[in-house]
Amino acid sequence: MKSAGSFFTLLFAAFTLVPTGSIVHAARTGNGLLALYDFNSPNGAIVKDRSGGAPVDLRITNIRSIRRAKGSLEVRGKTLIRSDKPATKIINAIRRSNEITIEAWVRPANTKQEGPARIVTLSGDPSNRNFTLGQEADRYDVRFRSTKTSNNGMPSLAAPRKSVKPGLTHLVYTRDRSGQTQFYINGQRRASGNAQGGTNNWSNFRIGLANEMSNDRQWLGTYYLVAIYSRDLSPKEIEQNFKAGAGASSGPAIVANQPKPSAHLFETKIAPLLVKHCFECHDPVTRKGKLDLSRKATAFATRDGDKIIAPGKSAQSLLWESIASNDMPKKRKPLSAGEKKLVRQWIDTGATWSLDPIDPAIYEHEERAADVWVQRLTVDEYIETVRAAVGVDIADEARKILPPDLRADGFSNTSYNLNVDLKHVQAYAKLAGLIVERMDVDKFASRFTKSRRLHKDQRVLVERMGKWLLRGPLENHEIVSFRGVSSTVVASGGNFRDAAAYVIEAMIQSPRFIYRIEQQRGDGSAVPVNDYELASRMSYIIWGGPPDEQLYRDADSGALSDPARVESQIKRMLRNPRALKRSTRFVYEWLHLGRLSNMRPDRKRFPKWDPQLANDMRDETIAFFKEIAWTQKRPLSDLLNAQVTYVTPRLARHYGMRPVGRTTQLHRHDLSFVRERGGLLTQGSVLTIGGDEASMVTRGLFVLHDLLRGSVMAPPVGLDTTPVPAKPGMSNRRVSEGRISDEKCGGCHVKFEPLAFGLEKFDGLGAFHNKDKYGNTLREDGEILFPGTIKPVAYKTSAELMNLLAKSDRVRESLTWKVTQFALGRPLVAADARMIKDIHTKAWKNGGTYESLVTAIVMSDLVQMTRTETTP
Repeated sequence: MKSAGSFFTLLFAAFTLVPTGSIVHAARTGNGLLALYDFNSPNGAIVKDRSGGAPVDLRITNIRSIRRAKGSLEVRGKTLIRSDKPATKIINAIRRSNEITIEAWVRPANTKQEGPARIVTLSGDPSNRNFTLGQEADRYDVRFRSTKTSNNGMPSLAAPRKSVKPGLTHLVYTRDRSGQTQFYINGQRRASGNAQGGTNNWSNFRIGLANEMSNDRQWLGTYYLVAIYSRDLSPKEIEQNFKAGAGASSGPAIVANQPKPSAHLFETKIAPLLVKHCFECHDPVTRKGKLDLSRKATAFATRDGDKIIAPGKSAQSLLWESIASNDMPKKRKPLSAGEKKLVRQWIDTGATWSLDPIDPAIYEHEERAADVWVQRLTVDEYIETVRAAVGVDIADEARKILPPDLRADGFSNTSYNLNVDLKHVQAYAKLAGLIVERMDVDKFASRFTKSRRLHKDQRVLVERMGKWLLRGPLENHEIVSFRGVSSTVVASGGNFRDAAAYVIEAMIQSPRFIYRIEQQRGDGSAVPVNDYELASRMSYIIWGGPPDEQLYRDADSGALSDPARVESQIKRMLRNPRALKRSTRFVYEWLHLGRLSNMRPDRKRFPKWDPQLANDMRDETIAFFKEIAWTQKRPLSDLLNAQVTYVTPRLARHYGMRPVGRTTQLHRHDLSFVRERGGLLTQGSVLTIGGDEASMVTRGLFVLHDLLRGSVMAPPVGLDTTPVPAKPGMSNRRVSEGRISDEKCGGCHVKFEPLAFGLEKFDGLGAFHNKDKYGNTLREDGEILFPGTIKPVAYKTSAELMNLLAKSDRVRESLTWKVTQFALGRPLVAADARMIKDIHTKAWKNGGTYESLVTAIVMSDLVQMTRTETTP
């Protein structure tokens, strides 16, 4: 987020897609590389880190014991080669990922070194380490610290006896998220074990070669390469690195199921360029000049003997000719010089076409792709976080005091739009005071310590309470800051309760409470989030609030590194009523139900309007969603045609249905015999999107954008977009058909207005009529062209339209995209498309329910992984 500037330093990087798949290279694998020492500097006291990220260079303490040559470093006597500062880049990355690979090409001086003699170590002294790869006489030994091992990393993983040979040797140790460990020598697995637990207890040690930090575990031999990764390399990658040899460099990672470079160019540069400049006129709907540039077959067709796109020959391509001469796009800004150069280069290098058809929807938000966001809690999330964390209901005051969240890209939890200004800061400060006033501070503090001593146990209270309130362990500087608050209170004569109260108040108005902050420090590669970050992501996606004690226990133990455990937690969390409440917030946002509170229809036109109907309409849609998604657990696409609803007697009369009951409560109605009703599009909450005039423009755009994930260009600047009202002899549909046939308007309006033809019989407030107020006969037949298809599908009634939508995989995909966007709190971009496709396949294979969709999202790399920022 960019506007929070002075409020605090950005630490969060947006979720980005890093698909799974094997890693392939011309040389060594580079994905997840944290440090690389190739010893290519033939002299000097510094060993350079050549990983490409923020370097963790090493310094030789006794240069006289070293003999350097290009590509090697021989340790001949007592010395230590270590970093000047703690290797925080490496440590933070492993804390996040719970995975590691330690790799070394070495030549031991002999087979008698003991200690174990340190080959590579990240440690503080002989008894405290994060890891050590060492030599114990004729065998190699690795010690790895986790929450379930000793501080010394015991029990260790040892290679077999006589595994140490005097020749050049390739050593690799790996540990995956579940704790499985492997040790390879010269490409062959020689030992395996289990080091369960998390890595969140890793200390800020320095990294060193050839000795312990205490200088008493010397190793003698020659180094050719040392590398540290934030993930466990696969056996295939280990074999690849072994075959590459000791002198090979690590190139940029290429993910095997990612596009080839030529396809990557097309998907990331050419396709969005065609969407931006060409699709207004040359998509499957408009096809001006009978040209459709969304499909390879039509884009590579021949016209009057000339190729539209001639691979390898831009000069003979009609597309290039039109672009170069600025004939295309018509009546729009021509392509820039850089864009033209890109198109010509693409054609001349073979015009690779890897998407068929091109889906313009995935490029709608590309301008947001490079943004780095911090996720500020929405007002609803803030209220739920306070309730779950300290047991205080602050809803009324928060909604009154806090500025409302504004919608952007269809949702009000969109990260880049969650700004903080002075009003927010003042509101959070005021609310923090109100919250503490309502708390039983003594009872709350007793959850974290039973001691009431004001000096000695304040650190314990701050650490434990801070971990709960701020959703993860505190850094030392944070502990010091909050202890400063309590110390000041005590020094001023305050008691234990006073000190605890002020610390709580400080914590719940701190950035770590108000924002979902993650410690984004690393080498720029994609790594798994750590257990506390994953717990927070899970809870805010499923509950819209913080983790509970059970989720924190799994984070503490490192259990969330086990996918089976994560899935088990998801199932548990979905059974909690908090999950249902969060899901209804999605529906509220998706359908923009908040606008119903501001409805002010024309009293002359709708004299019987009752303002309470707006609340009834909103409640109908929420109750309907609960019925379909939670009670019946049906596929989400059934929201489009389910023959049931919940209405009050007041709303039933408005709809022309028989009222049930005499109260203002919702009552279940079977719609099997109510021909005109059934599904979201026939509910007043959605139909009122069209305003008093039941605008086919607005209704059609809703179907296009929110159900079909289609796109359309904005109207030209200065164009008069004043709606043309119906009149005698001219129904809304006839007016719409006039716009579609107009050369100036039809190219765009044909893409969305026909989508609303089946809703013409519903007026601006959702009531059903066969004739409008002018006596015009209304219709409900039409045809629908699903994005990505060529032929429209006809329907005779609105019920048939609802069935077509409910059965459409395009609609189902749109629901997947919408729920995923809400879950992540950001627009989705082209880089996400492959992962979302995988989420969609898994979710609909498991029934297409809300629960299956949320499970697939949380289990995906969009949630499990993050791209780290390079530390400056």
